[in-house]
Amino acid sequence: MSNEIIKGVVAYEVLDSRGNPTLATEITLSNNTSSTAFVPSGASTGKHESIEKRDHDPKRYLGKGVSQAVSLVNGKIRDLITGLDPFNQKELDSILCKADGTDNKSKLGSNTLLSVSLANLRVSSKCQQLPLFEYINKLSNEFFIKPIGTGLPVPMMNILNGGVHADNKLDFQEFMIQPLGFQNLKSSIRCGVEVFHELGNVLKKKNLSTSVGDEGGYAPKLNSTEEALELIIQAIELAGYKPGLEVFICLDCASSELFGKKKYSLKGMEREYETLELISYLKNLRSKFPISSIEDGLDEDDWNGWKKLTEELGNNTQIVGDDLFVTNETRIKKGIRNKAANSVLIKMNQIGTVSETLKAISLTKDNNFRTIISHRSGETEDTSIADLSVGVNSGQIKTGAPSRSERVAKYNRLLIIEEKFKLKFGVEQ
Repeated sequence: MSNEIIKGVVAYEVLDSRGNPTLATEITLSNNTSSTAFVPSGASTGKHESIEKRDHDPKRYLGKGVSQAVSLVNGKIRDLITGLDPFNQKELDSILCKADGTDNKSKLGSNTLLSVSLANLRVSSKCQQLPLFEYINKLSNEFFIKPIGTGLPVPMMNILNGGVHADNKLDFQEFMIQPLGFQNLKSSIRCGVEVFHELGNVLKKKNLSTSVGDEGGYAPKLNSTEEALELIIQAIELAGYKPGLEVFICLDCASSELFGKKKYSLKGMEREYETLELISYLKNLRSKFPISSIEDGLDEDDWNGWKKLTEELGNNTQIVGDDLFVTNETRIKKGIRNKAANSVLIKMNQIGTVSETLKAISLTKDNNFRTIISHRSGETEDTSIADLSVGVNSGQIKTGAPSRSERVAKYNRLLIIEEKFKLKFGVEQ
């Protein structure tokens, strides 16, 4: 181990894929090795996730500026971590969390802390001349009960957008395809790309819009979930693949956005459901279409409903908690204890530091829940989540459509890793 220390810390106000301000932080070590990390931001956020630091000054970026966060990194945080051992990620993250001192990062902001924590991770791997995924794997084994290997994830490609990610009447937020029936990542991604383009052709023939939403998926003026699913099935078949054998469909219902006054309001379809009725509706969709995964099928605080949903569908369907768990160790423990869901979506900026993210992943995997590494709707060119997915062998990654460079950057990183390192591929059972 080298004797390098953190010498320089500089933050910048930059832009995410929606043109909103976000943070980039550069850390320089005493041997002049440096690296920069960029932080994403979500639009559909769980109320239990950590809080971003924003300026709320209406005269700058409509209140979304992050100049205060930049000042915190360039002042207080720089003073706290200068001179630290960059290879002791746990210590650095612990210092950051103690400096914030809140459960939800409301003092310093999850974006502020993550920009520093992730920049330290990146510069440490660079200094040790290790690929980021390999360094993450090495670090991960400090958190896991059993050592884990590395592996390439199956992509979950968002090809149709609805909810808050699109200007249409689709109530559910994401309609994804998961190319599961392939021997390698290259073939899986190729399949996803071909289906995505065939879907574009189908939409054009129907005189529907092929403009894309925040995560790169098409955002046509459709009215119902069934209509969207039927179009996807058509695109899969036109691309020459078999629905339910080679390609499956994944839903992100984002049901917390639909919940109010004890009912789920699906305004696009002009329907209202109580919990059991929505579970029945999802079960019916699952029986009609090759759906392999349902994310946020219910509200983030509907714990009894989640338990029932998992009982009803969990034997043959991945039931994924995003807003339910928000990458938070306490909430994941509750889900495991209550058998609510069987899979956890992992988003680093929901919790704020690399160490807390790895704790959440280890808790998930050690309890035989599946793990999916995820992007945010406001992304950047940073490809760290691709390496994170490989480094912890998550088995699955959710990083948008094969469209828009901030999404494609992650797929390209994975393709290069596969070609260069010949790692195993596929969902861990």
